[in-house]
This record gives sequence, structure tokens and C-alpha cells, in this order.
Amino acid sequence: MLSGKRILLGVTGGIAAYKAAYLLREFQKAGCEVRVTMTPSATRFMGTETFASLSRHSVAVEVFNDTDPGDSWTRHIQWGEWADLFVIAPCTANTLAKLVHGQSDNMLTSTVLAARCPVLICPTMDGEMYESPAVSDNLKKASKLGFYVLEPDTGYLASGLEAKGRLPEADDILTEAARIIKKHRIQGPLTGKKILVTAGPTREFMDPVRFISNPSSGKMGVAMADAARALGGDVILVHGPLSAQIPERVQTESFVSADDLFELVQTHADADIVIMAAAVSDFKPSSPSDQKTKKTGRTESLDLVQTPDSLAWLGEHKNPDQILIGFAMETENLIEGARAKLDKKNLDWICANSISDDGSGFGSDTNTIHLIGRESMQTFSGSKKDIASEILSMIFESD
Repeated sequence: MLSGKRILLGVTGGIAAYKAAYLLREFQKAGCEVRVTMTPSATRFMGTETFASLSRHSVAVEVFNDTDPGDSWTRHIQWGEWADLFVIAPCTANTLAKLVHGQSDNMLTSTVLAARCPVLICPTMDGEMYESPAVSDNLKKASKLGFYVLEPDTGYLASGLEAKGRLPEADDILTEAARIIKKHRIQGPLTGKKILVTAGPTREFMDPVRFISNPSSGKMGVAMADAARALGGDVILVHGPLSAQIPERVQTESFVSADDLFELVQTHADADIVIMAAAVSDFKPSSPSDQKTKKTGRTESLDLVQTPDSLAWLGEHKNPDQILIGFAMETENLIEGARAKLDKKNLDWICANSISDDGSGFGSDTNTIHLIGRESMQTFSGSKKDIASEILSMIFESD
């Protein structure tokens, strides 16, 4: 559930701030991308450099940052839209009070107001503070406002007392984070389904500077990934070099060659639905050179061999309940060629489009696709984004 998710980790000024570094690593081990925002007082316990190094992102502390004046003051908006979950651990009594009263005097509290994702608060403080009427009242207000609150553990505190107020163990926080993300994920016909989508071209290198490829932008595959996510799917987008923007909250892995793609397809072959929209080179140089090939003035020949056929392999190893969707691009005999590919490669559906049609094919924002099944065919025209949504809705909402 956490793999590929985007976690915004908020760290406030308590002694347990050092534990947030371990929590960050545990989220990363679970497959999450993590960014960190800290209150100014938190930097007295842990330096921003530690979290920047671990997260591989700059740490946001102040809304206005003289050392990074660019877009830093709008980061609370950007990160609030970016995250799947905002985890504030530890959360001090002071920050808790600010959250329930809507104050925004630093980057962390400002980002909470801008967040479009659920917020998990882990209150952590001395036992007497935690049991105080003001904190108890603020915790109730936080729950009423829609914040998730994970109660602290009981144990030995920094004050030397045994009481309730310790930051919960990382495993407990991750378990609660997964539960919240699962509760808030998009509900649709693909909810709970793992969707593998491939997109973009492959590159088959002849030497270190030249390769065989095609003009694919990856726009159609990216649109299919975004449409699958909108229907509730847990999407993994495996892509080559793209000129299309990757949609938010989609897990990605990249490839260069057809061999790279084949390895990734085998890794994710357990997907419930596979959408093979990548434009794969059918051939590669048999003996690529380690050095740049020099021009000699005489005619050169290039010996080619076939690349692995990922789609055929998937068809041969297809699970009974798996849905396999392929793509076919032709310059002639489009429908006949697509039907033959549907049968030969054991597909459930194939999306056929012609590179010869205006407003269709490589690089275009629009397309015309013939969706061909075993006993049906339907044509869709328009933007690639709209077509992707219509195709998946027709296939899966009609089931």
C-alpha cells in the first residue's frame, strides 16, 4: 500500500525530533518518496542537512527564505498538492494548538492549511503536558476537523518520568499511514487492482552516441496511466524517454532499451491489468560498438537482430484472470493487422491507430483509436487524455 506513495513528513520542536530521521528511512524502505518540512524550533534538535541528505530534497522551514528566494514561498501550495499523506511526527503541543486554530506562521503550518491529502498527527510531549486540559481539548478539536491522531505510547520520557507521551514506533506509524491512504484512495472499478502501463520509445544503441528509436512521445501511455489511476487503480508506469508530463501520484520506473523493458515487464508480470502502450524497437544492432563509429567515406552496413517481444511473452504467461491490452500502429491494413496481433499474442483487447492519419500517431495530442476485442470494435477520436478515459471506462465500467 505504501509503495510509490508520497509522504510529506513534518517535524516539530520536541526531543523526539531525532526519531523522525529513522521514520523517514522506514518510509523509504517501504517504497515511499519523502519530503520534509520542519518548524524553526525543530532545527534546534535536528539540522536540516540531515533530513535533506536522507530525503534528497531541500527541507522547507520558513515561508520566506532569503537564501532561496525563487519559488520557496509557494512551496506550501506545491507540496500540499504533491503529497498522498502528511505525517507530523513528532507534533508538539504548540504546533497542535496552531493546527486546530488555523495559524500559519511557518512552512509546516502553512502547508497543513494547503494540503489536499489527509494529515496524520503524532502528538509527542511530556506526560503532564499531554494530559493537560488544553491539549486534551485540542486533540478533540483536531479529530473533529478531520485530522487523524495517533495516540502516543507510554514509557520512559525525556523528563525522566514514566508516562504517556512517547512517539509511537515507526512500524506503528507506517501501519496507520497505510490504513489512512487505503481509506482515501480513489474508489472505482479498478480499486485494489495493480495496473502496469508501459509508455514511450526504446533506444537501441549502435555506439555510445547513436541509437535506433522512433518518434514516440509517450503521451498515449501516460494518458492511459492517468486514466487507470482515476478509476482507482494502483498504477505502475514503466517508461522510456518521455516528452509528456508524468501524472501525479503514479509510481514510475524507467527503461532505455527493449531488453530493459523486458526485464521490467517480467518483474511486474503479476499485475491484474497490463497496458502495453510503449513503442518498442523490433530490432537492435547485433554488436554495438564501445566507441563512437568514425565516418570512413565508404558505405557501412548494420547487422540487426530482433529484440525481446515483451507483449508476446506476457501473452504466453498470461494468468487466467489477467487483462492484457496491447497497441498496434500501422501504415496500412490497420484493422486486419491488429486483429492478427490480438490472436497471435493472446490479448484481450488491442488499441489500433494509423500513423498515416492526420491528428493521430506519434507526438500528437490527439488520436483516433479503434478498440478491438474478441467480438467487438469501437472507434474513439479526440484528445489522447479523453480517449484513454473512454477506453478504460468502456472496458471496465461495463463489466
